[in-house]
Amino acid sequence: MATIRFFAGAAEAADADGANVNAGTIGELRAALVQRYGPEFARVLGLCSLLVNGSRATDDAAHLAETDSVDVLPPFAGG
Repeated sequence: MATIRFFAGAAEAADADGANVNAGTIGELRAALVQRYGPEFARVLGLCSLLVNGSRATDDAAHLAETDSVDVLPPFAGG
């Protein structure tokens, strides 16, 4: 079961800091998160970057292991 951490707007949309999700691919993970957290989270997720074990994941077909850690990071600016 992959460990998911939500940051900033993603955490607000999910009303959670994290979750554990069974998913074999990044695409399955996205679908499971949308099903669990709903349409507002889906909107935010579409703007987010996913980091799997610290590396950006852009391919929905990419394999996701049970031991992977996924960070859901909305775009942000700072200064």
